[in-house]
Amino acid sequence: MMNIGIVSKRSGLPAKTIRYYEDIGLVCPSRGENGYRDFSPHDLVKLSFVGRARSVGFSIEECRMLLSLYQKKQRPSSEVKAVAEKHLVSIEAKIREMQEMSGMLRDLVARCNNDDNHECAIMDGLASSA
Repeated sequence: MMNIGIVSKRSGLPAKTIRYYEDIGLVCPSRGENGYRDFSPHDLVKLSFVGRARSVGFSIEECRMLLSLYQKKQRPSSEVKAVAEKHLVSIEAKIREMQEMSGMLRDLVARCNNDDNHECAIMDGLASSA
């Protein structure tokens, strides 16, 4: 069994995050007689799994679903792929939105005279978008 400090170091997750994951039921470590959390090797695997899933942008609920699938030994890979594909579509949509935002802002910055004049193409552009 491991305490939260050891699990934090091994999983790469801050103790605060681990406590949060416990609060929302992603992990359920046992408690020793002293009341301290005792994490099992399986808890460490789950925390590392969630940490990696979060690092590629999966939501908490998606992580919960993936953990559930991970723990099923007879899971069809098609279920896992469906979750990942849905997330990928979402990421790609966000990338397109960010590219559009970047293009609009790049245009506004290019039109700015960058002088002491109070007129500003950036402010005008932002005001006209509202």
